[in-house]
Amino acid sequence: MIIRQAAFGGNVPMLKGALHSHTTRSDGKCTPEEMLQIHKNHNYDFVAITDHRRYNRQHFAPETGITIIPGMEFDSAIEYGHGFRCYHTVCLGHDDETNAYQQDQRFQSGRTPTQEEYQPYLDQFHKDGQMTILCHPEWSGTPARYFEKLQGNFAMEIWNTGCAIEHNQETNAAYWDELLDQFIKIYGVATDDGHQPYHHCGGWVMVNSENNVPAILDALKNGRFYSSCGPKIHDFYIEDDVAHIVTDPCAMIQFVSACHPLKVTRSADGTLTHAELKIDRGFRYLRATIVDAQGRRAWTNPIFLRPHYDYTEEEKQKALGR
Repeated sequence: MIIRQAAFGGNVPMLKGALHSHTTRSDGKCTPEEMLQIHKNHNYDFVAITDHRRYNRQHFAPETGITIIPGMEFDSAIEYGHGFRCYHTVCLGHDDETNAYQQDQRFQSGRTPTQEEYQPYLDQFHKDGQMTILCHPEWSGTPARYFEKLQGNFAMEIWNTGCAIEHNQETNAAYWDELLDQFIKIYGVATDDGHQPYHHCGGWVMVNSENNVPAILDALKNGRFYSSCGPKIHDFYIEDDVAHIVTDPCAMIQFVSACHPLKVTRSADGTLTHAELKIDRGFRYLRATIVDAQGRRAWTNPIFLRPHYDYTEEEKQKALGR
């Protein structure tokens, strides 16, 4: 029996996409036209223009041929009284009547002391036809305990180019495994959060989808993608309790399942293209990270080792030692 991660298989080309970008419509340094041309020059297929609290459905450079995903970035401050903490959420929506938001619709920043008080914002976004991404949790000053109860995010950022360049943060899936190990089914995305021109095109998603908004959003919702800063991943599957990953030539492959100390496979000359791992019956999920000879990473989404991660509440509490 083969269990293949949903990004792999099928007969459509993988699409390269940016899910978090800024322009002069908020605090970015590039106009929408300039930003889209940069992405065209780097062979992107789709881009979400997600300026702060200003919704976008418009295509500012249709000559590029890039598909535009409607969206914005919303923010809310956390008033804990001990340093800078906040929640930022990227919203992505359809390009039809199922999306309640209009071009240039404006939103006010929130102010929510706890994740429970932030949840109504997420609930409203979801009601209004949005898919949501938890942005840059390290930069936001929020370890997992500050957001692990939030409901409905389909993904969280595991790489953010702007944060990586400016602050050496958001570079390798911080906190993701804390959620996954609590039976929270959430995918990981690499983004740029591009404000400066040099932030753009450093992290992206590769999506197994036809090139239109409904198909791309459906693929994202169902985990049919992987994230990368450069390397390509060709396959990731489990057969007869052995995990396999097939990649472009790389220097390291690391399988990850919570905090299990799993052996890393390395190649001194950067020619590694395959790794295997015998699955332990105690694993709840398995994902993989690869690093190429230039130090650039790529991440699979997890294979969940039970259909739909459908443990009962009693099983979850027992497994978590509660």
